[in-house]
Amino acid sequence: MIGLVPGIVASVASNVGVSALSGATKGAAASSVDGASFAQVLEQVTTDVVDKVKSSEAASIAGVQGKASVQQVVDEIMSAERALQTAIAVRDKAVGAYQEISRMAI
Repeated sequence: MIGLVPGIVASVASNVGVSALSGATKGAAASSVDGASFAQVLEQVTTDVVDKVKSSEAASIAGVQGKASVQQVVDEIMSAERALQTAIAVRDKAVGAYQEISRMAI
């Protein structure tokens, strides 16, 4: 079972599209092959998504206050949206893998 984890992470990364993953997520996926547990990879991905959303909220507030340009706000929001879509895709793949495993005959 432990040997499957790097394969699952690689499969999820290839199905989601590695180009859609943020730099931190790529690093997390690569470190999973180097020995990090699947739980650690998921924790890193969720932490990165939360950080992206927080930075986009801060940029939005700065934009409303006139301290950031519209382009900066849009860039931050689009980055957070991509990170969130990636996290949702990873979640969907993990749930699908769990359902497939649960249907297997023992």
